[in-house]
Amino acid sequence: MELAGAIVALLGSIFLFLGALGLLRMPDVFNRMQAGTKASTLGTVLFLVGIALGQQEGAVVGKLVILILFILFTNPLSSHALARAAHHIGIPLSKKTVKDDLSNDVIKDDDQHEEGGAE
Repeated sequence: MELAGAIVALLGSIFLFLGALGLLRMPDVFNRMQAGTKASTLGTVLFLVGIALGQQEGAVVGKLVILILFILFTNPLSSHALARAAHHIGIPLSKKTVKDDLSNDVIKDDDQHEEGGAE
């Protein structure tokens, strides 16, 4: 089981490296955030699963399961909130961006603020 744990942990570290590489290669903040979040979530989960396979102690595995669940819930939520905030303050998209699904939301928010609506 230790060998399987080492292989899974190595696979996780490869995903973490690819996520870091994606931060350097992507054209805008939104693509960088997406690449970093997906790769770091998968890489960290795989790394922790590899540690759990190698350790096999009840207390250690329980703590690692809690960490994995925390990462699975918080990484996507925090990156989504950061991306919406970045879009709302006007961080520019890449010239290669084909579709902007949030553009209508920003226009609606601006209209509400001008009319004295919800703040």
